[in-house]
Amino acid sequence: MSEQIRTELEAAAFRRLLKHLQEHTEVQNIDLMILADFCRNCLAKWYAEAAKEQGVAVDYEQAREIIYGMPYKNWKGQFQADATPEQLAAYNRKLESK
Repeated sequence: MSEQIRTELEAAAFRRLLKHLQEHTEVQNIDLMILADFCRNCLAKWYAEAAKEQGVAVDYEQAREIIYGMPYKNWKGQFQADATPEQLAAYNRKLESK
């Protein structure tokens, strides 16, 4: 497989992941952190870092808008719930186990 094809496949998979996360707003970031050790904000940080490495001006807030499909404050207001005590406990256990 050529590098170009590999890059195109990875980009397509990433776009599908973003679409999936944008469609499944019921999945909270804390749940992603507990289960997968990353969340939408992590993806935005990675996106902004990759842009910087390529010399492209995309800051963290711009990257979050790309990842969330809307400004973060809008997503947070519409879809983000407060973490439950159980979620916080699970997250803290995960942190302690590292």
